[in-house]
Amino acid sequence: MMRVLKGGVILIIALILVHMTSPMVAIREGLSGIGVESSTDPMHKPHRLFEVESKVVTDSDLRHYPYILNSLYFPFYEEDEEEENSSSSMAGLKGPIEIRILIFIASVIFFFLNLHVHGFYLPGVAPQDFQMGDALMVKVNKLTSTKTQLPYSYYSLPYCRPEHIVDSAENLGEVLRGDRIENSPFVFKMRESQMCAAVCRVQLDKKSAKALKEKIADEYRVNMILDNLPLVVPVKRPDQENVVVYQHGFHVGLKGIFVGKKEEKYFIHNHLTFTVRYHRDIETDSSRIVGFEVKPFSVKHEYEGQWNEKTRLTTCDPHTKRAVTNSESPQEVAEGNEIIFTYDVDFQESEVKWASRWDTYLLMADDQIHWFSIVNSMMIVLFLSGMVAMIMLRTLYRDISNYNQLETHEEVLEETGWKLVHGDVFRPPENPELLCVYAGTGVQCFGMILVTMIFACLGFLSPSNRGGLMTAMLLLWVFMGLLAGYASSRLYKTLRGTEWKKIALKTAFMFPATVFVAFFVLNAIIWGQKSSGAVPFGTMFALVVLWFGISVPLVFIGSYIGFRKPALEDPVKTNKIPRQVPVQAWYMNPIFSILIGGILPFGAVFIELFFILTSIWLHQFYYIFGFLFIVFIILIITCAEITVVLCYFQLCSEDYQWWWRSYLTSGSSAVYLFLYAAFYFYSKLEITKLVSGILYFGYMLIVSYVFFVFTGAIGFYACFWFTRLIYSSVKID
Repeated sequence: MMRVLKGGVILIIALILVHMTSPMVAIREGLSGIGVESSTDPMHKPHRLFEVESKVVTDSDLRHYPYILNSLYFPFYEEDEEEENSSSSMAGLKGPIEIRILIFIASVIFFFLNLHVHGFYLPGVAPQDFQMGDALMVKVNKLTSTKTQLPYSYYSLPYCRPEHIVDSAENLGEVLRGDRIENSPFVFKMRESQMCAAVCRVQLDKKSAKALKEKIADEYRVNMILDNLPLVVPVKRPDQENVVVYQHGFHVGLKGIFVGKKEEKYFIHNHLTFTVRYHRDIETDSSRIVGFEVKPFSVKHEYEGQWNEKTRLTTCDPHTKRAVTNSESPQEVAEGNEIIFTYDVDFQESEVKWASRWDTYLLMADDQIHWFSIVNSMMIVLFLSGMVAMIMLRTLYRDISNYNQLETHEEVLEETGWKLVHGDVFRPPENPELLCVYAGTGVQCFGMILVTMIFACLGFLSPSNRGGLMTAMLLLWVFMGLLAGYASSRLYKTLRGTEWKKIALKTAFMFPATVFVAFFVLNAIIWGQKSSGAVPFGTMFALVVLWFGISVPLVFIGSYIGFRKPALEDPVKTNKIPRQVPVQAWYMNPIFSILIGGILPFGAVFIELFFILTSIWLHQFYYIFGFLFIVFIILIITCAEITVVLCYFQLCSEDYQWWWRSYLTSGSSAVYLFLYAAFYFYSKLEITKLVSGILYFGYMLIVSYVFFVFTGAIGFYACFWFTRLIYSSVKID
């Protein structure tokens, strides 16, 4: 038996080493095909444009990802929010209380489903037709920076303002993301080009000049929206011919040094050359916007006489056809300087149809790295599946056949090792209440992630629906409180518990309270930086209402239903006196086996995790949910199988304390997720400020905590099923 255990551990360690080395080679070889460059990329080096040193393109600007499963992505079927009817699993209940509960939940679901019966398209995502001369309202969004991760409102800088600033309606997810969408003084007329339109003239004081310099130094970008399309800057890659990538938003300005001087100056992009691409319907002559691009320039405008609304500029004049095409004479940012903001707009007809207008934004050159990730993870699944099949065949089959075959002494020891602890294997663990709470919370997270994945794969949570993904996850988590209460109380009753209300209370408050406190502290830090990313008090109150008003009652309802169900009977009786656990080998040490068990689940997802982190912290779109769903399924299988294998080894060593270890084995993958997040922080991000670093590690700690609860529950329930299966299939004398 000891040789088999050693062999199994050695095989797992060998697989880990092979698995963790091959993807790194693939990443180094494959990232060049997806726009992620190494530190030796020439695009990392600042270069001179008209004697002004400027960092034009960085590797963070070139990360674009594909959606390879086109059959699962419909950009023209974009919903705003999705309602859930996950409580249908409660059918078959008896008694008047259960019937009233079912009627109440069915009424709520019916109400939400009827919110969308008036039409297929939702406001903001339906195609809008424009006739020639129709007004096009450009909206401004937050200022973003990958160096600080602190968004700010557009009008926190001395930009031109409209007469009345109007905030656009934002959903819950947009507010949590820090989006602040407002109107702007930029107003176009459909298919009517403009040249050198003056917006306003601004005189910089000491405060505004300082604010501009800080934002330029931190490489902040200005984000705008036209017809729900984000503004992008087309940039040709110098290392590849005829390849154009798109930066999201344009830089506030740039830093540079004049020829012959050593002092570094700050220059603002005060002239914008917009390009609006449209697709025209020949029959109706109406147009739909399919592209919104800009080229920013820094120009020190000059004029004659006193400034007024009719003043003609000498540096940019539509009457003389003098246009801005470069930044040879840039506009410096300094106290007392005047800045004149101007723009051009050009309309270009395009063959791209409205339904395909997001393809340009979401284009990626190579998808081989994703397929390699999936194939690599499948190898783990096949290996673990083989080990589980071997365990089932070598134990259950022979036990069911009552050991009719002649066995060697070593095989008898191996196959009876786990049978020796049959009287203790179902003994309740230490802190059973805490285990029940975390198991129920894990079921809640699992349901939330699963339904979100399904909606995302069907195209309901596409990038054009800003904030839709986060809003859906929050609402799903709230409604999945029903499953959390049911799972925790059902397990609690199986472990001979009697106080179901106590378990329901802990399930409703322990996990969400921990996350809420961490989120509140991080939000206070953001608030102290006067960032627009700080969640307003009204939104915070709405979150509390969702928690106490919907989630908590559903947890109690689920707990009541689960506790009314009969307890699961143990397949074997538990002895009154606990059996002494023998001294374990070094490789069966709890800490060692738990940490080993978390490597493979993390290894199955860490390549896709790179793209997720990039989309979050480098402000890119993530939309390849087809790949992500496959990886999600592989993660579930890997967590279940590695926990079952290690649980079998543990029982063969006559160690029956498997309850908590099964949860921690797969849950330990969260430790590696956090360590990888730290590696990503130091290797890929350019964050230097302490506050930004605290925010990064704070949010990643919350993500790792959720990942721990989710993966731990998968491993626990897999092991729970496995132990009940093997001990119910053998005869115990």
